Amino acid sequence: ALVCLGVMAAGIPLYKLVKLEYIPSDVDESQFEVNVTAPEGTSLAAIDEMMRGVEGELKKTRGVRTVLSTAGSGFLGQVNQGYAFVKIAPHEERVFSLSRLMSGLFHLDPLAAFRGNYKQRDVMAEVRQRLVQFKTLRPAVRNSASLNIGGGNWDIDFVLRGPDLQALAAYADRLRLRSKELGGIIDADITLKLNKPELRVAVDRARAADLGVSVEDLATALSLMVGGDDQVSRFLDPKSNEDYDVELRLDAGERNDPDAIPRLYVPRITPAGKGLVRLDNLVHLSEEATASRIDRLDRQRQVALRAGIAPGYALADRLDALKQEVARMNLPASYTTAVSGRGKELERTYREFIWAFTLSIVFMYMILASQFESLVHPLTILLSLPLAVPFALLSLWATGNTLNLYSALGVLVLFGVVKKNAILQIDHMNNLRTAGLDRESAILQGNRDRLRPILMTTLALVAGMLPLALGSGPGAEERRAIAVVVIGGQSLSLLLTLLATPVFYSLFDDLRGPVQERVARWLHPQETAPDPEALPAIQD
Repeated sequence: ALVCLGVMAAGIPLYKLVKLEYIPSDVDESQFEVNVTAPEGTSLAAIDEMMRGVEGELKKTRGVRTVLSTAGSGFLGQVNQGYAFVKIAPHEERVFSLSRLMSGLFHLDPLAAFRGNYKQRDVMAEVRQRLVQFKTLRPAVRNSASLNIGGGNWDIDFVLRGPDLQALAAYADRLRLRSKELGGIIDADITLKLNKPELRVAVDRARAADLGVSVEDLATALSLMVGGDDQVSRFLDPKSNEDYDVELRLDAGERNDPDAIPRLYVPRITPAGKGLVRLDNLVHLSEEATASRIDRLDRQRQVALRAGIAPGYALADRLDALKQEVARMNLPASYTTAVSGRGKELERTYREFIWAFTLSIVFMYMILASQFESLVHPLTILLSLPLAVPFALLSLWATGNTLNLYSALGVLVLFGVVKKNAILQIDHMNNLRTAGLDRESAILQGNRDRLRPILMTTLALVAGMLPLALGSGPGAEERRAIAVVVIGGQSLSLLLTLLATPVFYSLFDDLRGPVQERVARWLHPQETAPDPEALPAIQD
C-alpha cells in the first residue's frame, strides 16, 4: 500500500517534467509554409521582386520539390507581405523506414536506407538560415495548420493590452527582442508597427470657406484621384456591342508624388459662379509615420507577439517564460497581458479534460457499483487508475513526447483498459468466495486463474498498438502519442496493479462490514432503533 501511495505521489513531479502543448508542433507532413513581412510602405512591385528571391532560395534547399509563392496577399490584404507554400520529398524517401531498408536490400545496398536521412524540421531550419541574407525581411517558417482554431497558424500568440499606442509598440518590441534570449522562441514578430508612411492632409477650413470649397468636395476629389473609382461611367463599344466600366485614377507616377498632389484642382462655388481652385491653396501636406493596423478587444488597444516554438521546447513552458519576462519589465498597472490562439485553447482544453476525467470516474463507479452490488469493490477497481497515470507520464517523458490533445485522449483510453484487469480479478474472487472458499484462498486462487487472461489481453493490446507507435508517414507524430500512453501506462503498471488489487481488496473487505452497517443505519434509522417494549422494565 505504501508503494502504491508513493507511485501516486510521483505523478506530481512527472507531470512537471513532461512538456505541455496544445497539439504536437514537430510534425512531419512533407509540407510547410513561409510567411514574409517587408518594411511598411513596400510597394507591390518591390515585394514581388523580394518573393522571387525568396522563392529562388527555397528551391535551392535540399528536398524541396514544389514552391508556390504569392506577393501582397497577406492577412487583411497587406501589400508588404508574401507567402510561400513549400512541398518537400515524400516522407518515405527521407526518413528511415522498413520500406527503405527492404528497397536497399533488394538493390544490394542496405546502407542506402540510412543515407540522406533527414526530417522536415531539418529542411525548415535550413530555410531559416538561407533567409537570413534578406536583412529587411522578417520571415516565419512554420508547419501547415492541422487544426484551424482561428487567429492564424501561430504556436505563440501573446497579447499586451493598454491605453497608449506608442507605449504598447515599445513594450511589445522590447519583449520581442528579449524573447530571442529566452530560447525556444523563433520567428518572433509583433502585429503593431508604427512605421507605415502616409501623407496627411490638413485643411485650412477658414480659407476653404472663403474660396467656396466644401470639405466634402475636397475629400471626394482626393479619394477619386488617389484612391480611384472602379466605375465612374460605362463605355459602349459599337463594334462588339459590349459595355465596359470606366475607371478613373491618377497615373501611378502622379499619385505617388507628394509634389504632384497639391497641383490638383477642386471645384468651388461662389456667388460669382462656379470655378476651380488648386489644392495647395487650401491644404497643408505632411509625411508622417503611423500604425499599419490597430487591434482592439474589450475596448482596449492590444498588440500580439506571435512566434513559433523550436524543437525541444513546448507551448506551455514558453508562455510561462514570456509571462515571467513581462513581470520583470515592470509594466504600469494599466497594461495587462493575455494568451490567445493555441495557448488559450490549451488552457480551455485541459480544463475540459479535467471535467472529462472526473465524469468518467464517476460514471465508472456508478456502473461498477450496480454490477457488483457493492459500494466498496468499485473503489478497489478504480484505484488502478491513479496507479497507471504516473507510468503514462513516465512513458511520455522517456520517449520525448509531450502531453497534448492526443496524449490526453490516450489517457482516457488507458482508463478503460487498466480497470479491465481489476474487474477480472475481483469478479473471479467474488465467485470463488460464493462457492465456499475463504477470503485468503479465494484471493490466491483468483489471481492464479486470472493471470493468464490478463497477460494475454495485455500482450494483444500492446501488439495492436505497436504499428501506431512505430509507424511513420505524414502526421505520425500526432498519432504516436496515443500509442505511447496506452503501451507505457498499461505495461509498466501491470505488475503493480496485479499485486495492489488483491491487497486493497483485502483491506477494503475488512472495512466493508462497518461501512455497510453505518449506511444501513443512515438509510433505515427506524429499523435499527431499539424497540422500547424489548427494554427491561426499570424497577423503582
